[in-house]
Amino acid sequence: MTQFFHIHPQNPQQRLIDQSVEIIRDGGVIVYPTDSAYAIGCQLNNKEALDRIRQIRGLDKNHHFTLVCRDLSEIATYAEVDNSTFRLLKSLTPGAYTFLLKATKEVPKRLLHPKRKTIGIRVPDCPIALAMLETLGEPLMSSTLMMPGETMPMFDPDEIFERLDNRVDLVIDGGPCSLDPTSVIDLYDSTPVVIRAGKGNVSQF
Repeated sequence: MTQFFHIHPQNPQQRLIDQSVEIIRDGGVIVYPTDSAYAIGCQLNNKEALDRIRQIRGLDKNHHFTLVCRDLSEIATYAEVDNSTFRLLKSLTPGAYTFLLKATKEVPKRLLHPKRKTIGIRVPDCPIALAMLETLGEPLMSSTLMMPGETMPMFDPDEIFERLDNRVDLVIDGGPCSLDPTSVIDLYDSTPVVIRAGKGNVSQF
C-alpha cells in the first residue's frame, strides 16, 4: 500500500521527514518534490529498489541515474572534482542542474554509465528534499519521474498517487512542481557541455 504525505514545501514537518527516511531505509521507493520536476528515488545501495524504479520508468541499463546530494562536500565523495569544476559547482548549487562527472569507487558499479564510468550528481534547492537528505545522511539514488512513452515529467501529486498506487511505497505531496526537468551539464572533461536544457539557466555555457 502506498502512503501519501502532505509536507509543507517551505517548512517541512520533521516528523514526516523522519517517517519518509525510515521508508527509504527499509528499502522503499518514494516519489518526492524537487526544485524542478518530481523525482522517484531509493537508497543508494538497494539493488531491488533500483530495479523497481527501472521497471516503473521503463529504463535500460544505459540510463544515467542521479545521486541527489545535500551539499558540495558530499559530491566530492562520489565524483572526481578538480578546482575549476568545484568553482562551477559552487556557483550553480543548490539548483536545478544535474552534472555528469567521473565517479569515484564509492559509487556502486550498477549505477555507472557502462562505458564512461560517470554518474549524475545534483544538489536540489528544495527544502523537502534537503531535509530528507540531511536526515538520511547519504545521497538518494534518483531519477526524474517520467513514465514510459511520455515526454513530460509528472507534476501533480494526486495524479502521481493515483497512477503509482501500490507500485511505490510513498508519494510526498509538496505542492505542484515544474514541468521542466533539470538542465544536464556534462563535466567529464572539465569543459562544460550542455546535454539537456531544462529548468536551470544554461545561457552561460
